[in-house]
Amino acid sequence: MRVLIVEDELRMASLIRRGLYKEGLAVDVAGTGEDALWMAQSSDYDAIVLDVMLPGMSGFETCRSLRTQGVWTPVLMLTARDSVEDRVAGLDTGADDYLVKPFAFAELLARLRALSRRGEPERPTVLEVGDLKLDPAKRRVWRGDTEIQLSAKEFALLETFMRRPDEVLSRYHLLEHAWDFAYENRSNVVDVYIRHLRNKIDEPFHRRSLETIRGAGYRLRVDGIA
Repeated sequence: MRVLIVEDELRMASLIRRGLYKEGLAVDVAGTGEDALWMAQSSDYDAIVLDVMLPGMSGFETCRSLRTQGVWTPVLMLTARDSVEDRVAGLDTGADDYLVKPFAFAELLARLRALSRRGEPERPTVLEVGDLKLDPAKRRVWRGDTEIQLSAKEFALLETFMRRPDEVLSRYHLLEHAWDFAYENRSNVVDVYIRHLRNKIDEPFHRRSLETIRGAGYRLRVDGIA
């Protein structure tokens, strides 16, 4: 997943970013609603964590503007205000969920996972492509009955593929969903991690599920038979 955090309190933004990054998510941070608008329009995020109390444009106004401008990325509203009126206001401006500070980080992760499953016909809690299974909540991957150990970035890349099986995904798409703006060395990083994944999910099992589509990108085949 790639997540945009919109939070002007630097300490809070840093804590959330570090926590999500450790879980293998790609994270960008915006300090104002104005920055969030152009970032959300220029990148394909899987979810937006949006604080209500922002300088200038409030979280409510930011969410309303996102929807007005055609950005339908799931929004998790984050705030210290717990009144019914505030929750209703957030949801009515187009937010998908509401989390009150202080919160447990595990709950934030669970809500983000739930948001990532919305908006498409089938978004199961455990992803399955052929005999390959991935559990986003438990951070575990199996080929058949054999568990496979992946690094956080390998996991993020595989999850991106498994959410769109049999689709050709460009290098740009993979970068957008598995890396963030802070990552600079983008020249061949996708190719490097594709090799890592093949060495773990395909070669030990005599499979060829991760396919190179020359001039277009990569595809995770459902059959994946060698």
